[in-house]
Amino acid sequence: MTAKPATPSGRSRPAHRRDRHGRGRRGPLAWPPVPAMLTRRDQFDDYVLDAATRLEATCGRAFPAVEFAVEDVPRGPAPWDRREVPLGRLYPATSSGPARIVVYRRPVETRVSDPRDVAALVADIVTEQVAGLLGVEPEELDPGFGE
Repeated sequence: MTAKPATPSGRSRPAHRRDRHGRGRRGPLAWPPVPAMLTRRDQFDDYVLDAATRLEATCGRAFPAVEFAVEDVPRGPAPWDRREVPLGRLYPATSSGPARIVVYRRPVETRVSDPRDVAALVADIVTEQVAGLLGVEPEELDPGFGE
């Protein structure tokens, strides 16, 4: 609890809950359900979750225990060719946790020319990584893979 400021006479003033015009505090310019509140990063996260949910509905019980993550760019030592940056990566399951699929946001966004194509590319990446985890072809999980 904060102390109320004192006047020169020693009496405390009430804390102001309104601005000087008596209108109250200003709220956000757009409320959370409005698409203007979503950043590109939030939209990208939603694309990954949508693709994973769609695959989970397709696979049913065969869907493996897997965590999905989004990182801006690949970090650490580069196990890939320097000329080609990966768009996603599969980390196999360990004794301490489930498998993990990471989708790299910036390489995906720079790979497409139209921002509306990001969702389709993310869906293909997630499908490809889950197929690699299950040991099947991506076309078996998603008939529209690569279109």
